Amino acid sequence: MSVAPRPAAAWTRFAPIGRWLPGYERACLPPDVLAGLALWAVMVPEGMAYAGIVGVPAIMGLYTLVPPLAAYALFGTSRRLVVGPDTATGVISALTVGALAAKGSADFVALTSTLAVLIGVFFLAFGALRLGWVSAFIANPVMRGFIEGLIGVTIIGQVANLLGLHGISGDFFAKLTAILGRLHEISAPSAAVGLASLAAMLVMRRISPRLPAALVVAVAATIASRLMHLESLGVEVVEHLPSGLPHLTPPRLDPQLLASLAPGALSIVLVGYAEALGAAKAAASGGEAIDANQELTAHGLANVLSGLFGGFLAVGSLSKTSVAIGAGARTQVANLVAALLCFLTLVFLTPLFKGLPHPALAAIVIAAMLHLSKPSYLRQLAAQAPFEFAMAVVVIVGVLALGVLQGIALGVVISLLLLIYRTSHPTGAVEGKLPGEEAYRDVQLHPEAQTFPGLLIFNPGGALFFASVGAFERELRASIARAQAPVRQVLIDASAVAFVDSSAAEVLLALVKDLKADGVAAAFARVRDPVRATLQKAGIVEAVGPAAFHDRLTGAVSAFLGREP
Repeated sequence: MSVAPRPAAAWTRFAPIGRWLPGYERACLPPDVLAGLALWAVMVPEGMAYAGIVGVPAIMGLYTLVPPLAAYALFGTSRRLVVGPDTATGVISALTVGALAAKGSADFVALTSTLAVLIGVFFLAFGALRLGWVSAFIANPVMRGFIEGLIGVTIIGQVANLLGLHGISGDFFAKLTAILGRLHEISAPSAAVGLASLAAMLVMRRISPRLPAALVVAVAATIASRLMHLESLGVEVVEHLPSGLPHLTPPRLDPQLLASLAPGALSIVLVGYAEALGAAKAAASGGEAIDANQELTAHGLANVLSGLFGGFLAVGSLSKTSVAIGAGARTQVANLVAALLCFLTLVFLTPLFKGLPHPALAAIVIAAMLHLSKPSYLRQLAAQAPFEFAMAVVVIVGVLALGVLQGIALGVVISLLLLIYRTSHPTGAVEGKLPGEEAYRDVQLHPEAQTFPGLLIFNPGGALFFASVGAFERELRASIARAQAPVRQVLIDASAVAFVDSSAAEVLLALVKDLKADGVAAAFARVRDPVRATLQKAGIVEAVGPAAFHDRLTGAVSAFLGREP
């Protein structure tokens, strides 16, 4: 890393910027400034566009830029992660608030900022409780399926704005049916602006990925709108954007309202955190350590400040982080530069965006969604893991057909069911010795592995506890029955067994006694000390004898064969 480490003071555990800023090198400043400029060029038009997804005025998209950028730069642990408005979680925000207030109303705007504060409080609470491990409970295929479904929901929601259609509502399929049934009502000027903007975005991203396509399209569309008086032709445009900083906006603290917002807030925290943590890990370089719990704290402060200053939710974004990395960002100084430029935009430049056509904003969102989609990941998943691909497809269909929040619930349930199934069904294996080596491998995968008549070496493949010990016993008994020669000893390779609970210990003791009654001895190898302590308390060590425990498989096999290791 280009930033030299310095001894960390105690306060830097809460504000990680203190760990690297004292050693910041001058050579990092030019690329960080350029990266900050690139971020500004992308985030200003996208912020206004994403406000449309959330269902609030465009100016709130600009209010959501400065506080999260600055807060994460001070309190985040990733050197290059960018935190700001997000499309996926923005859809959830709109649905959550939309159940309580009419879109476009003052209540809707106020509750959107309150939701951001509530999200921040949840983030902070989870960080204080050190629950950074929670995101691991959503499998990557499930998360990808959820994101792909959200992409579909977001795009179909923006197509109506792109084409100048009004009154389109419902789930994905209802909106699609309505759009197809009302193609004759398309506004030609709106469609021309929207499709031209979308084509320009896609072409610029292909021929020059580093070009701030969103800013170029926003500026060009605004100029065209003013020169051609597009508003008089029926094209909806951004009205006057107020200049200056937002006022402090206290959240609504009505307990009933907060209780109604809580499910959506928790969904956003779960999805947004998983997305942000993945982006932070993808952006890490040079052995950079990402503290999952501190990331919760940083996101909490970013959202609380965003909501208090009139913005909406913000999370770490892989697409914006990719812009920063592509522009050469080295540290969070790039985010601070972007925050300063966004601050100056709020104070001086907002009048320049008056007249920006809504179809152009819709095109910016659609282009961002297409860039976020990863069909290649799904194709590779289908080839490598068909079952996990099916899971992703189920989640995609669930989001499209049932709704976003229901799709989240479906994804979490599928992830938990998969976790339960896999932990309760560890993949056991009969092992043999590789020729010329001391290594022992699964004989199904390595037919050349040597087995020993009368000895069955069995690896349970995972921890033994109340949910998995039954599967272990069945597999072991089935392996004994399939053995070509009568088994005289079962050797348990416990290298993969991290723990044994009391239920599993009871079953294991009964199994040892049953095998002994059938003339089959039991032995253990590579048993971890905590596991051996459990077996000792359960009486298993006494049942098989201390001599039946071996540090190495080679020693255990030699003992069975009657030779010294």
